[in-house]
Amino acid sequence: MANMALSFDVGDYVVYPKHGVGRVIELQNQEIAGISLELYVLRFEKEKMTLRVPTNKAESVGMRKLSTGAQMQDALATLKGKPKVKRTMWSRRAQEYEAKINSGDLVSIAEVVRDLFRAEDQPEQSYSERQIFEAATSRLARELAAMEQTDEPGAQNKILDILRQAAAAAAVALVK
Repeated sequence: MANMALSFDVGDYVVYPKHGVGRVIELQNQEIAGISLELYVLRFEKEKMTLRVPTNKAESVGMRKLSTGAQMQDALATLKGKPKVKRTMWSRRAQEYEAKINSGDLVSIAEVVRDLFRAEDQPEQSYSERQIFEAATSRLARELAAMEQTDEPGAQNKILDILRQAAAAAAVALVK
């Protein structure tokens, strides 16, 4: 069963939970401390970072293929939902948001984006709220862009349009 580990090919887009969408640019064999290891070499263009992941550790670190269309649709549907903001201290909520972003789970990331989105008529976000919102939006947009073979700004605009439409629909529902 151990041989049924995840397998990625050079050129594949993958999601590494703590860093988001990267691309497998090489499969390498290296000897480290006398042990021969096979490594995936991942390139994260936005961060200008290269990461080497042992092939036998890919699954345990949460590395995965891009989401399916259905998973992306679930995440985009999550954006249309009503924001759920807990009435706990910001520091606790911020930790929970960071954990969701770093989980690599698309729906969890979409929940963070939804919960931290502010429409034009709403009070402005604090600096730390804006930072977390931008990190979550970027993570979601990069995966959407990779799936739709478009660019990140275009994917971000699509996400923001969904959020604005949901906020406008909620505002209309309140007036009725």
